[in-house]
Amino acid sequence: MDWVSWKKTGWELAKKYRYVLLVILAGLLLLLLPEGEPEAHTQTQTVTQPAEPDLEESLTQILSQISGAGKVQVLLTQAAGEKILYQTDEDSTVGDTSTETHSDTVLLSGSGQESGLIQQVLPPVYRGAIVICQGADNANVTLSIVKAVMSVTGLRSDCITVLKMK
Repeated sequence: MDWVSWKKTGWELAKKYRYVLLVILAGLLLLLLPEGEPEAHTQTQTVTQPAEPDLEESLTQILSQISGAGKVQVLLTQAAGEKILYQTDEDSTVGDTSTETHSDTVLLSGSGQESGLIQQVLPPVYRGAIVICQGADNANVTLSIVKAVMSVTGLRSDCITVLKMK
């Protein structure tokens, strides 16, 4: 085919599917729009640390109580540590001009020490869990362990591995 026939065929297809092309174009334009502005009145601080030993110990004790589980060991890994959101002064907008103040709201304790005003503490986000137990060869025990770990950590079942202890 030569260039003229390709051009003619292209125009015919564009006319036939013009509404589909408009919807695709509108979708592409929406993808290019910027997302909403992040909240300016909070600051986040991420504390990265290993998984809470207390949670691992608690899970070990609880999971060992499952009928048929036997001896249990638990390892949790974190994708992100605990996040602490501090309260800060809010931005003020007047007409087209905006005045941004990002100074922290600070509390003074009786001993003269300064600390930020904590607005919210978000729990750690877990990446995965490994559970090793004596009864892992039993499907009911394995399912019970996976359900228990899911409910405590918020992990999906594909992020939890249950293995038989030697």
